[in-house]
Amino acid sequence: MTIPFVHVTEQYITYPVDAKVQDRMAEGILQTLIEIGETTVNEPENYYARANHMWCATLALQGLVGAGVPQDWSVHMIGHELTALFGIDHGQTLAIVLPSLLEVRREQKRAKLLQYAERVWHIESGSEEEKIDLAIQKTREFFESLGVKTRLSQYGVGADKIPVIVEQLKAHGWTALSETQDLTLDISQKILERAL
Repeated sequence: MTIPFVHVTEQYITYPVDAKVQDRMAEGILQTLIEIGETTVNEPENYYARANHMWCATLALQGLVGAGVPQDWSVHMIGHELTALFGIDHGQTLAIVLPSLLEVRREQKRAKLLQYAERVWHIESGSEEEKIDLAIQKTREFFESLGVKTRLSQYGVGADKIPVIVEQLKAHGWTALSETQDLTLDISQKILERAL
């Protein structure tokens, strides 16, 4: 469930390019995942929940959502290092990194974060900052409602391991990530620190 969700957000929460169809497809997939999430986990024999989950997963990464739009695969790059170093599975790493990345990159992603808050989470009241805060909070809560932990410390990874993770990012050439290639190792470190 976390994997297709993050596959979509990394093609959607970037910056606006007036890609109305791609945006609405992304929002529909995210809303569907939110709607069926707990049922899919709690009722493994529920064919309809599983079928919708699989269709969301297929659409999340088969090209339509990302056609002609900027994409940011930073969550995946950082997450892959967590898997390699600590054996945390792919979906878990995405749930750890995404909320923290959105917090750290809120200014760069402001317009799309507000759109995400309003269209996906139906957050209509409050200041822009409050809407963004609540959208990120709801994202974290959604992952946790599925039984997925969203903090490094919950997997036994402490602050002392962050330099090791950053060194691995550097060794693999992941030094200029994001849709604008301005997510440096220092920013990756801040994201990881926020994820503790």
